[in-house]
Amino acid sequence: MKQKNRQMIIGTVNTPIREIPQVATKLYWGAVKVRWLIGRDHYLVAPGLYATGKPDESSDVFVTANYKLSFDHLRKNLDGIDAWILVLDTKGVNVWCAAGKGTFGTSELVHRIKVTRLGKIVNHRKIIVPQLGAVGIAAHLVKSLTAVCPKPIPGTIKQSQTNINPRILGEIVDHGFRVIFGPVRAKDIKAFIQNRYQTTTEMRTVTFNFSDRIKLLTVDIVYARYKLFAAFAIMFLLSAIDPQGVNLIQAINNGLTAMILITLSYFTGILITPVVLPYIPVRMFAFKGLISGFFLSGILFLTGDLGVGYFGIAAWFLLLPAISSFMTMNFTGASTFTSLSGVKKEMKIFVPIQIFMVSTGLILYIINNLT
Repeated sequence: MKQKNRQMIIGTVNTPIREIPQVATKLYWGAVKVRWLIGRDHYLVAPGLYATGKPDESSDVFVTANYKLSFDHLRKNLDGIDAWILVLDTKGVNVWCAAGKGTFGTSELVHRIKVTRLGKIVNHRKIIVPQLGAVGIAAHLVKSLTAVCPKPIPGTIKQSQTNINPRILGEIVDHGFRVIFGPVRAKDIKAFIQNRYQTTTEMRTVTFNFSDRIKLLTVDIVYARYKLFAAFAIMFLLSAIDPQGVNLIQAINNGLTAMILITLSYFTGILITPVVLPYIPVRMFAFKGLISGFFLSGILFLTGDLGVGYFGIAAWFLLLPAISSFMTMNFTGASTFTSLSGVKKEMKIFVPIQIFMVSTGLILYIINNLT
């Protein structure tokens, strides 16, 4: 087991089957680092059964994905609760995305219930599944597929036929696990339990408010860093062009200015626009970023920071909004309300516009250096 997984294990809980790892409800630096994309692609926890507190046979069972950030978020919100955590093998993908892809699904849930012998560990037959995983879980199939058939009545049915529908055989020994869909947010689990396992409208509502957006920004900022560095390199090379050929002093001076302007546009699109997302009165993310980029260009023009020369100013009036628009468009993948068809439509409209603006802007930038 990797160090990050060993760190969260604080003991074991004895059961009739075996000892179950007991996990802490306190998070460590791994949960912070992954927000900055450090080790994110391998941030997994082994599928199986875990415990928080000192659960017994009557304790609740919560289901989650083996993406460790999902697992960490759940165990943190189970602080003070004696519970079991059933971790499905979602290939390191979070609950919502894994449910859409099918890895957080009925077959994996049934398989994990059986291989962990959950029915021998708890004396009830209910499991709590996060609501965002509902698209992948067929509750009626989970119940029937985890039901245990009775032994056939002697002389009435052959042993080889006991794989048929258990209801045909009469009384069912084990009725199978009943799926209860819990709240969207793990922080509502305690209120959900106090409300007798009933979700309120608020608990079922998916939000994308300020705090939700802020949590996602660090990943996007770090993820796109190579695009930023590539833009720096291109502008340094183009800044070296002058009427006499190559001017290294000009490359350094103009290149540093270009780097600052590109960085401002980068953070306008990837940070500022997502923060004020609901207040920009258009629907498409790329359009929102374009508006923010033009606003930035206008401010820099008024302060005299767009450089000199008509061609140079025109170049930055095209480049900055295009960069901001592109970076904001990337945020569609982090939102809770964009659709695949909507994003495709948005890209079909705005990617050509962004390419045109960048191409024209670079040409104008070169012309400005040559005049």
